[in-house]
Amino acid sequence: NSSQNPLGSLPINTLLPKFAIPSIVAYLVTSLYNIVDQIFIGQGVGYLGNAATNVAFPFTTVSTAIALMMGIGTAANFNLNLGAGNEERARRVAGTGLSCLALFSLTLGLIALFFRGPLLNLFGATPEVLPYAMIYTGITAFGLPMVTFTTGASSLVRADGSPTYSMLCTLSGAVLNTILDPVFIFGLNMGIGGAGAATLLSQCVSLAILASFFFRGMGSLRVRVRDISRKPGVYATIFKQGMPSFFRQGVVGVSTMALNFNARLYGDAAVAAMSIVSKVFVTVQSVVIGFGQGFQPVCSYCFGAGLYDRVKKACWFCIRVSTIILLVLSVISFPAARSIITLFRRNDPTVIEIGTLALRLQLITLPLQGAVIMGNMMPQSIGYGFRATLVSTARQGIFLIPLLTIMTYTIGLLGIQCAQPLADIATFILSLFVIRGIFKEFPEDASSFAAQ
Repeated sequence: NSSQNPLGSLPINTLLPKFAIPSIVAYLVTSLYNIVDQIFIGQGVGYLGNAATNVAFPFTTVSTAIALMMGIGTAANFNLNLGAGNEERARRVAGTGLSCLALFSLTLGLIALFFRGPLLNLFGATPEVLPYAMIYTGITAFGLPMVTFTTGASSLVRADGSPTYSMLCTLSGAVLNTILDPVFIFGLNMGIGGAGAATLLSQCVSLAILASFFFRGMGSLRVRVRDISRKPGVYATIFKQGMPSFFRQGVVGVSTMALNFNARLYGDAAVAAMSIVSKVFVTVQSVVIGFGQGFQPVCSYCFGAGLYDRVKKACWFCIRVSTIILLVLSVISFPAARSIITLFRRNDPTVIEIGTLALRLQLITLPLQGAVIMGNMMPQSIGYGFRATLVSTARQGIFLIPLLTIMTYTIGLLGIQCAQPLADIATFILSLFVIRGIFKEFPEDASSFAAQ
């Protein structure tokens, strides 16, 4: 009954912060960990270490793509069925999604471990960077199944009404990794291998905490073999609703490779600088991504229950609040851009110069990300797969890769630095068009019929 479930009854300005704040904190801390990790690697190994982790980043991108495809696809269908009152089907969706997530996670880890050499070359490793990337990936490959499963299953924990526990799963690994990094890199003098070992151990802890949620019955969900469906339709709905996330992350991996190949025309310093800017930007952007993750269960449940006006109010609330926050962050960060880049490479003026301009250019379009993320998350949460995929691939694929290719060979390094902000503007316009178009198609709110 949507009048009894808080997802369908609590005021929007009360409900969304309850779900969004834990997600924001989890994403923000994880992103900050990535920055701290890069600082430790830069100071302990050098810019070749920073470049090595950037070259290996597509493995993380594919991991995240699989995790979000299965996690958000499962969570959105779970909430849609709960909203529609189909509790038995909701349980089957959850059991089926988790089993597929486990299988895909293990497969990815094996591929990364046994084929990392040729793959790292494909990802843009230079002869100087490759040895560092091989060591780092050789260790972190063992943790890929863990982090993939944990990231994906955390979405289902949030959908089950436990956003704080979902946050705990993420925070535990990030905090532990931050503690272990200096111990292994500096204290034990393990270099880039120490960074990989710290990542692996932290991923083990996160997985253990997440597994306890399901096996100890801490939520309404139970892990049961009989809930794994044999009906192709259940698998199809999960994949259909999760595909926009997969394509979004997949395009990020392709765009990272394109960025590496174009940036290395100007040396390893350019690769390292753009890697640093990407991680800084993701950290700031984590605020709006957290809003999107908190918005997903509310959006799916309300759409399934026929509360269409509530979906609209929740979406515009997230866009307004996230835009204001991002605007403030952009204004604060713009004058501090040089200092931020210097944290990573204090004694490398080339990296600092390249990174400072690139970061400032991206900060100019940062406030547009609120509409961009919701333009992807809202249609995905309610089953509008094509339009969700269109928006999800636009920023890093449809617009960025062509702009990057054209501008690099016309205006050089400046083209690499300008390509992302221009892609952001184009994606912002597309997102608003998609959001308004979907809202115009909504039928009359089911709550209005109940009042008659």
